Amino acid sequence: MDERQTAPRRTLLERLSAMLLREPEDREQLIELLHSAYEHNLLDSDALSMIEGVLQVSEMQVRDVMIPRSQMDVIDIAQQPEAFIPFVIETAHSRFPVVDDSKDNVIGVLLAKDLLRFYAGEEFNVRDMLRPAVFVPESKRLNVLLREFRNNRNHIAIVVDEYGGVAGLVTIEDVLEQIVGEIEDEYDFDEDEDNVLLDRAGRWRVKASTEIVDFNAALGTNFSDEDFDTVGGLVISRFGHVPKRGEQISFAGLQFQVLRADSRRLHVLLVEKLPDVPAPDAA
Repeated sequence: MDERQTAPRRTLLERLSAMLLREPEDREQLIELLHSAYEHNLLDSDALSMIEGVLQVSEMQVRDVMIPRSQMDVIDIAQQPEAFIPFVIETAHSRFPVVDDSKDNVIGVLLAKDLLRFYAGEEFNVRDMLRPAVFVPESKRLNVLLREFRNNRNHIAIVVDEYGGVAGLVTIEDVLEQIVGEIEDEYDFDEDEDNVLLDRAGRWRVKASTEIVDFNAALGTNFSDEDFDTVGGLVISRFGHVPKRGEQISFAGLQFQVLRADSRRLHVLLVEKLPDVPAPDAA
């Protein structure tokens, strides 16, 4: 009898172990080995992507993924709930840094769900509702931050620069998306929703993957699709880089705000028509 027919087939673990016997000498060789495992069907594309994400996170710092200070949505402790609740509803975040007069003076974090007590008619004091704010340096490694998020059960941290000033904020979602890719949130579309949605404020929520021709049809614009197929490609070209969540840019009478993005691509944009600016009088 043919010996090959009687020998048991090697398990997935055994085959992967055999490949790993070639110890990689550096990160590049490790990635090459992982891609070889993928090509030999020892890893699927999702597993390969996540492993690469883990390796990437180990080399990234908080400053690489944080939301810059200028784009932080905060609540001032001096405001009454009646004043800031519309802002909370509009931005639709689950957590808000609370400041005392300045973004450099973050005194705590308010959970949006705690505002239910205000609507329930209970005695409500914003200071009493605050959770302690966690501060991290810009240079902290993302893998270290993720471990601290898990251990302390925090979801948001305030990023400070070398002088102690607030440089931005970072969430656990920002870190996880570097590993697993896009995580759905309040800005994501249902599968059966259109690529362009008009909200009650007269703005459009647009998938970055929307084709230019469809965008033109929805908003009455006339962007060319010769250089870019999608709205995301058009916007990235105007920024000159892949923008982060919250960044804005205006051109062709429209303002584009990034609602969802990761380090590699855009996902959702908020588009608003700018008011017509009258031409200056001739001298």
